Amino acid sequence: MSRLILGRLAWGLLTLWLVSVLVFAGTELLPGDVAAAILGQNATPESLAALREELGLNAPALQRYVAWLLGFLHGDLGESLANRTPVAELLWPRFGNTMALAAYAAVVAVPLAVTLGILSAVRRGSLFDRGANVIALATVSLPEYFLGLLLILLLSVRTGLLPSLANTYEGMGFLAWLQATTLPMIVLTLVTVAQIMRMTRTAVLGVMDQPFIEMAYLKGLRNGRVVLRHAVPNAAAPIVNVVAFNIAYLITGVVLVEAVFNYNGLGRFMVDAVSKRDLPMVQGAAMVFAAVYVLLNMTADIAAIALNPRLRHPRAKEA
Repeated sequence: MSRLILGRLAWGLLTLWLVSVLVFAGTELLPGDVAAAILGQNATPESLAALREELGLNAPALQRYVAWLLGFLHGDLGESLANRTPVAELLWPRFGNTMALAAYAAVVAVPLAVTLGILSAVRRGSLFDRGANVIALATVSLPEYFLGLLLILLLSVRTGLLPSLANTYEGMGFLAWLQATTLPMIVLTLVTVAQIMRMTRTAVLGVMDQPFIEMAYLKGLRNGRVVLRHAVPNAAAPIVNVVAFNIAYLITGVVLVEAVFNYNGLGRFMVDAVSKRDLPMVQGAAMVFAAVYVLLNMTADIAAIALNPRLRHPRAKEA
């Protein structure tokens, strides 16, 4: 077990390093000149050259990458080129906002999706099962920004039930925050519920067809007891994996949702940084997203190993 966990950690660190290379290379390929974006159209060639030298933009790319990576490993995300403020001071409050929105969506989506998946599996082929699958496919097929605009039209413009923009501020009351963030939460919930529900249904159905489930029914056990005490625990590993994957999406895939609802989270922060050509801010946000995604996927892998005896004690390969 310890060897498997260490192996997953090693792969996670390797993945994060490869992501750092891609992030740095991608930001280097962004069009435009950072110095020109800061100084504006009236900048002279002399002032542009002086600012590039001051910001270290004239140094070789490899040298700048090594310095940036070492700083990231020590918790230093660099300094914003636009306003000369440490990136961490700007990034972490917005990351906290993104985490809060993701937690709100996860608290609603995960129990709802798992419950719907179990019910669909138990009532396989019923009207409920077919209807739930059709709705799940429809929500998965629609882009997040389209769902967001549709909900704004239905729940904000026409009915006025919820605010169209997720305007939050420091010191905001909890109930006011819930009201402001309900629309983006619904969008995230609709997307993640469909995926978790379908995987839960598939995993539970795979277990329900096993001989030991048939034996439990032959012993006279009630349907609810068979499903909850025998089927669901044995289907836990793939369910945990898909839940962790979708929670990672809730944190790292909210860029469009935050942009549609003008939510002050890390996704919108990253979009604004790209528009300003503020490379340290883009790199810092991208690496935080990547680190969270890799961490959650490693956690899912380790949980799957812990829940599955066949993964904890793999058979020796035949010669």
